[in-house]
Amino acid sequence: MIITITPNPSFDRTIALDELHPGEVHRALSTEVELGGKGINVTRALLRAGFESVAVAPAGSTDRAVMVDLAAASDIPTTGLRLVTIAGQVRSNITVLARDGETTKLNEPGPVVDSGEIDDILAVIADMAARSEADSSWLAGCGSLPLGMTSDFYRSLVKIGETYGVPVAVDSSGPALAAAVEAGCNLIKPNHEELGQLVGHPLLTVGDAIEAAKGVVGQGVDTVLVTLGGDGALLVDSAQTVFGTASSDRVVNTVGAGDAFLAGALSAGGYGPDALAEGLAWGRAAVRSPQTSFPAIQAEDRALAGLSTEIDLSIELTE
Repeated sequence: MIITITPNPSFDRTIALDELHPGEVHRALSTEVELGGKGINVTRALLRAGFESVAVAPAGSTDRAVMVDLAAASDIPTTGLRLVTIAGQVRSNITVLARDGETTKLNEPGPVVDSGEIDDILAVIADMAARSEADSSWLAGCGSLPLGMTSDFYRSLVKIGETYGVPVAVDSSGPALAAAVEAGCNLIKPNHEELGQLVGHPLLTVGDAIEAAKGVVGQGVDTVLVTLGGDGALLVDSAQTVFGTASSDRVVNTVGAGDAFLAGALSAGGYGPDALAEGLAWGRAAVRSPQTSFPAIQAEDRALAGLSTEIDLSIELTE
């Protein structure tokens, strides 16, 4: 069982247009709404691949039914979604997609949660961790924090993991990611820009990313998985540094690919080269889909996930 936590879920609405002209009235070609949030995406990918996972997320009282329906429509059953009631409403994120591929995103900040609601969310997570302790599951905290929730939330998540012997992975950024590292989480999965923010300077090459990841491991994190976009990914732990690629000529949509990567890595145990290879394969599969919904992994996805310990440190990282 892999338990994901999405502190700031969203209703993701994608609106397709011929062209976007600011200040004008537009008629949409199509619109689609999905239940979004990084942890929810991870759980969706795991469930579709046949693994056990439950996504924990806050929900306003009027949001619950819609969230359950949207989850079911994307193959997350009622048993795969644990909602904790809050007074505020789940945010909406809007993506405007023009025919030429130009994408404009409008993301709301999310609801304001109070200390009592935060305690309720943590209590649910602790109860689930206690129940699944024997399954050697993961707790995976994913994404941004809503207003009113400080980075101490991820510290508390790490403490829950320590209490019940469940490893904790965190995929976030900024102060939230820094707090998770300081608390001693087991695994982090930043992209190279987020890792650069964590260490306080831009990472321009693969060598820069490796040195930064080694520094984080030196602070007590077991494994650092760094996604490098089209340049591949890295796994760094105290024993090894491994570089991997899984190139694709069918990139349709990169949104959610990092979530699929984390899901794949956790499905393979989260540690070691196998986790990196599986993460790359799942990420490669994800970029074929026009939605954040996770497609079936094909044999070629795994076959093209190549790993190496002989690394060209001078490879320049793309933005």
